[in-house]
Amino acid sequence: MANKTVIIAIVNEAYVEGDKPMLDLFLDGFWLGEDTRGLIAHLLLVAVDQTSFERCRFLHLHCYKLEADDHANFEAEKLYMSQEFIKMMWRRTLFLKDLLKRGYSFVFTDIDVMWLRNPFPRLNSFNESMDLQISADKFNGDQWSESNPINTGFYMVRSNNRTISLFEKWYNRKNNSTGMKEQDVLDSMMHEGVFIELGLSVKFLDTLYFSGFCEVSKDFKAVTTVHANCCRTISAKVADLTAVIHDWKKFESLSNSNQTSSLKWTNHVNCEGSWKDFNVTLG
Repeated sequence: MANKTVIIAIVNEAYVEGDKPMLDLFLDGFWLGEDTRGLIAHLLLVAVDQTSFERCRFLHLHCYKLEADDHANFEAEKLYMSQEFIKMMWRRTLFLKDLLKRGYSFVFTDIDVMWLRNPFPRLNSFNESMDLQISADKFNGDQWSESNPINTGFYMVRSNNRTISLFEKWYNRKNNSTGMKEQDVLDSMMHEGVFIELGLSVKFLDTLYFSGFCEVSKDFKAVTTVHANCCRTISAKVADLTAVIHDWKKFESLSNSNQTSSLKWTNHVNCEGSWKDFNVTLG
């Protein structure tokens, strides 16, 4: 964009293959959302393997091939909290740190986030004093409260010395955070006072607008994004996000009537079921 802001999403082979790939659902959101189609021009898809890179090029999107470090293989699905999942999250953090150092501000979005409305009017995108605006699994009602449980699946960060320092400190904890995903490390840093120490201005996004499966926005007229968080597998995310798309289409078809007040999102039964084996494993 004019202020060097880009939208960043990361994909691997698991997200681009199948009967209805996650990537296709993600792009459906931009097609069906309100004032979102033009945002595709500002989207950079970062592919971590050759298959996803070729799929991105085939779709004529802006594509970047990110090489894995440590000879890691990022092609297959990375189950939540597996070692491969954690490695991929840290590789993502390193890439985003380098992006900030090049002077680019960005909105990072997971592929399992449906963009149903243009989020920039709600993101204070032209407020240069706002360093970080980050989604929460559950919102406590206070957009400045550090007790909000952060989610790094959707956030906007402005490139400046404060945010670059944050990402450097964040990535430097990688080797001392065995078994922790990068989101948990950032949350720990926040509670240790690192945000305050760096003088960061941080806003936590209200789930009324930036909704998710952990805490669902009940207001169809307000919801901006829907994240398939609190969900373990890609197949479960695809099934339940497909239901989100159907619910959104129904809302749009009724938007000129008085019937939208009774609309409810379809229950996320597949994502709820995706935790059964995981919980048994945890014992």
